[in-house]
Amino acid sequence: MKLVSLILAAGQGTRMKSDVPKVLHTLLGRPLIAYAIETARALTGVPPVIVVGYGAEAVQRAAGDQAIYVLQVEQRGTGHAVLQARGVLAGQSDLVLVMYADMPLLTVETLQRLVCRQQENPGPITLLTLWDDNPRGFGRVIRNGSGAVVQIVEEADATPEQLAVRELNAGVYCFDACWLWANVANIPLNPVKQEYYLTDLIAMAVAQGERVDTVTVADPTEALGINTRVHLAEAGRLLRQRINERWMLEGVTIEDPATTYIEPEVIIGRDTLILPNTYLRGRTTIGSRCIIGPNTIIEDSSIGDQCRVTASVVEGAVMEDDSDVGPFGHLRKGARLCRGAHMGNFGEIKNATLGPGAKMGHFSYLGDTEVGAGANIGAGTVTCNYDGVRKHKTFIGAGAFIGSGTMLVAPVRVGDGAKTGAGSVVTRDVPDGTLVYGVPARPHGSVAGGGEQTKQENEADDRTMVAGASGKIGH
Repeated sequence: MKLVSLILAAGQGTRMKSDVPKVLHTLLGRPLIAYAIETARALTGVPPVIVVGYGAEAVQRAAGDQAIYVLQVEQRGTGHAVLQARGVLAGQSDLVLVMYADMPLLTVETLQRLVCRQQENPGPITLLTLWDDNPRGFGRVIRNGSGAVVQIVEEADATPEQLAVRELNAGVYCFDACWLWANVANIPLNPVKQEYYLTDLIAMAVAQGERVDTVTVADPTEALGINTRVHLAEAGRLLRQRINERWMLEGVTIEDPATTYIEPEVIIGRDTLILPNTYLRGRTTIGSRCIIGPNTIIEDSSIGDQCRVTASVVEGAVMEDDSDVGPFGHLRKGARLCRGAHMGNFGEIKNATLGPGAKMGHFSYLGDTEVGAGANIGAGTVTCNYDGVRKHKTFIGAGAFIGSGTMLVAPVRVGDGAKTGAGSVVTRDVPDGTLVYGVPARPHGSVAGGGEQTKQENEADDRTMVAGASGKIGH
């Protein structure tokens, strides 16, 4: 049987008390609607149809080409929302799965059970139910004396006896497609709300002598719908717990799951240790046998095997095997630590590479820089890469030694095995194996008496320093 999915996402979500459409509020770095789309596509193998309304353009921008969109211009209830999709979906499938965009904890396995039950059901509807002492505003599943479902009563319309029922309607349905499209336009208008309730299809099917079947969700938390920011926080806690438990079962040690935040797209290798207060975000991959944390944020980055990140921020960066950073380091976008490289406390690099085995101990900034293998960057080194208009590159050769407090005024190249004295301001390229020092930096032997540089070159260097090294700063 061919199955299509229909996601209802037209409501504003007034209880969120926000100008942002409810389905665009984020949960572990992703909008709520992304979870619904991902689950629906995994189940059906094709893009879902989404009914949009409030903030339709923003919702479509967020979801992109992952779905087909139908506009509900006037929000007149869930039955009316489904009706808007009839022109797109009628005749396209045997079964229609209807779900809400604000249920991020639903699993593919649960929805598959629902679909399988409907495939066996001679009647037109199978609905997902749960048993819970906390009804959370769900409608009540009303059965007759023989146990057959006869109707769904919304909480606002329920009698005291019906409110006592603890079998709840989760709001997820699998319909026989022909029956749904033939009947959805006949849903009666609710006289109180002036809306068309999708749940009235259950009573309509029963009145036609049709059977309505149910599947009970094994874990009631799967059916949590997001209506308030309290619900959003609760769903976040449950999803973090689910993600953390999965990684622990895969061989990752998480010392304190309650303070570990791992987003859904993160990948972690076995025997890695995650210490408290760590945030792993976006498309981050972490290799095996790493130590991550404590107090660490890693976002959209690639971390190799046997790396260590201590109390640092890593964003849009790459750390190759056996490299380490921190404490209090910052790898910004485009940063790369090659194999065995070390960046210590209070260091920052941006769009820069530390070559294999290179070391940058502490209190330094490298921007738009290439550092060769085995080079040593002394404390307080700064690349002055920005002139207020453009960024400029610095190249530091293999085995170079950059003395503490050196300013490298880009564009500039320090050759292989070259050295700079402490406090040097380097404004000219340094040849391989050369020692330079001073302000501006000159080769050893030329500082006192003119030496290798001409008088004109020395005067040019002096003017450069008076002008603040061409106005260049680290950025």
